[in-house]
Amino acid sequence: MQTEPRAVSVGILKGGFAKTTTALNLARELAHRNERALVVDLDDNGHMTLNLGFEQRYNSTDEDGSNHAEAVLLEGEDPREHVVNVAEGLDLFPAHEDLESVQSALKEATMGTTRLKKDLVDPLLGEDYDYVVIDCPANRGKLNDNAMYATGNLIIPLRPENGYETGLSNTLDRLVQEAREYFELDILAVVPSDLRKRIDQSTRDRKLLREITTRDAIDHLVPNFAYLSEDDWEAIDDGSYDGDLPGVRYRAAIDDAHQEGVPLRDYDPECDQLAAYDELAQIVERGEVSR
Repeated sequence: MQTEPRAVSVGILKGGFAKTTTALNLARELAHRNERALVVDLDDNGHMTLNLGFEQRYNSTDEDGSNHAEAVLLEGEDPREHVVNVAEGLDLFPAHEDLESVQSALKEATMGTTRLKKDLVDPLLGEDYDYVVIDCPANRGKLNDNAMYATGNLIIPLRPENGYETGLSNTLDRLVQEAREYFELDILAVVPSDLRKRIDQSTRDRKLLREITTRDAIDHLVPNFAYLSEDDWEAIDDGSYDGDLPGVRYRAAIDDAHQEGVPLRDYDPECDQLAAYDELAQIVERGEVSR
């Protein structure tokens, strides 16, 4: 399979939908498969940075006490000076507690939507890293605009929680469609995560899977580990379905890895859900879902 360096954003305009977990474990699998990957924490809540143990970088209590995001995105400083190592082959550009002020300054900056691409992604992608994954904020703004423009690719994570319909619709209408008025933006995948309920009964898991696997504009974006055909749904309803349960399934190891501050692969390399993140990494390598 021919691959090329690629950057991708992981985002949805709603919090609590496994965005950070998806971004981190996707980046870890890309590093595992290709040796060099960078994950960028662009979310001002800094969950990834804090969970991975880089509080000093997030809280400006490191040696120089500077806002590294401001230094790179507004002053053009070399991002290499601020990356930290997470695992073998995987580095992190950490979030900073004052990302909101960076976002405000980008509104006034010349070409303020292009800074992440110009000052971080373009200098590093293909030179220092084969893949760059960006964990986006859950709200509209200049940081999200920068991520969409810098990567040109988006992965949308979903959980079977209240509001997933609104989160998906808002992301498609207010983020993707508006961005496409100004530049190319491809959706690489829609990823249902943290599934744990039966799908042969009227559960929220079933409703989510049914919607994304039968909706014309979405079904081709569902990875194979989460896809169900019409024949599969008929088999589910008549009790003859014998395939794997779809989606990134709930596993205690995923939550435990989060608590321990490491990617899933580094906490439990035998976890069966690594296969889903591996397929997601292959989608990023190819630039599309392949049936």
